Amino acid sequence: MLPSATSEKGSAPSQATFRFRCIGCGSVSSSAAQDFRCSQCGNLLEITDSSWNSQNPAALKSLWRERRTLNEGIDLSGVWRFREFLPTPASEQQIVTLREGNTPLYELPQSSRITDVPRLYAKHQGLNPTGSFKDAGMTVAATFARQAGYHWVACASTGNTSASMAAYAARGGMRSMVLVPEGKISWSKLSQALDYGALTCQLRTDFDGCLRLLQELVRRAPVYQLNSINPFRLEGQKTLAFELLEQLEWEPPDHIIVPGGNLGNSSAIGKALLEMRDVGLIPRLPKLSVIQAEGANALVRTLREAGGKRLVSVQAETRATAIRIGNPASWEKAVKVLQATGGACEQVSELEIAQAKAEIGAEGIGCEPASAVTLAGLKKLLRQGFVKPEETVVLVLTGNLLKDPDYTMEFYRGDLFKDTPYEQSAKLDRFRHPPVVLDATLDAVIKTLEQAEKSDPTHSNV
Repeated sequence: MLPSATSEKGSAPSQATFRFRCIGCGSVSSSAAQDFRCSQCGNLLEITDSSWNSQNPAALKSLWRERRTLNEGIDLSGVWRFREFLPTPASEQQIVTLREGNTPLYELPQSSRITDVPRLYAKHQGLNPTGSFKDAGMTVAATFARQAGYHWVACASTGNTSASMAAYAARGGMRSMVLVPEGKISWSKLSQALDYGALTCQLRTDFDGCLRLLQELVRRAPVYQLNSINPFRLEGQKTLAFELLEQLEWEPPDHIIVPGGNLGNSSAIGKALLEMRDVGLIPRLPKLSVIQAEGANALVRTLREAGGKRLVSVQAETRATAIRIGNPASWEKAVKVLQATGGACEQVSELEIAQAKAEIGAEGIGCEPASAVTLAGLKKLLRQGFVKPEETVVLVLTGNLLKDPDYTMEFYRGDLFKDTPYEQSAKLDRFRHPPVVLDATLDAVIKTLEQAEKSDPTHSNV
């Protein structure tokens, strides 16, 4: 039988070098409860450390560049390489890492032509160890769970978090439990959690129901919560921004565009941008914008209908499963980031997501559907005049193509929008190139090759 949650492992770990600060009332404490909320006002907590403000920016840039050349220890991690801006564990031996981070920044020449934005890039977090941006946060959160002596860690998930948490728990010698909504998560993501040894519970509810149950669980059992409300997660995820700016020679882009689901990622990136500006690593802030699916547009409605003052929850429905969240936990943090950076929040349709995903694929860069909302959203922001063609834009791709191969196969077979108003959309026809069944003859293959040469306008020499 599990011991009571009021045992010595019933609260989140604390460390003398950092503090927990409430994003609402601003109160600061040295420890945090399991739900990572302020005991005074109930808002979420974030981590702060006064030593971050005293860093020498030139020395940091030189140090981080030098660590890229090293081939041992925690410097192999693209997260811990920036550890001067991370909470510090008691020893390096506690760190749980799978060499996360170090993800590429791609130019997007074909998408540049489509959007008429010459300086368009994609930061592909789908090339992390488990295939999503979650790994950058999980290495830090799993490290502090391990340091605190937890035997069990748990998360509610639409798929990516469960895969990442299960992998890092296994790597750190911990047990993991994942709560996922039955029938609403990609089998590819679920298979990862199973392969990494997680106790996987498919609940007859949606993601938000899974998260509510998890929050009850951690109050009653010594189980450590690893969803993005955990501020250690966001500390790891913020290193995406450090790495991105380093790749751009510390010249900030005009816009960074991210998908919006539970909103931890946008919150983390925004926190990093503010910290980098305050210490002098960058001279100005990029505009950070969040794009959601129309069927899971809680932040969009929160801003439009409530002025960002209260959350407008929705019954989420979208084929972009990674952002199928109707009650995002980090909405307040995301609102603050949008306000601080002057960013925008938009929504895109299922048709726009599918088209953008095919356009990114035509670059030779695969991503899961949720990632493609960034390109779809960029097109809207260009039409609105919020983004100017001459500006530099970075799209954050959060997940790997292989996270949801069923979506891709249904799209190219023509089944993705079956029995929907989009089924006969001519906009998608030019992107589809389903597998062709042929007789095993050279003539048949050559004829097919010739037909493809004439009919496929999406592929051309760059």
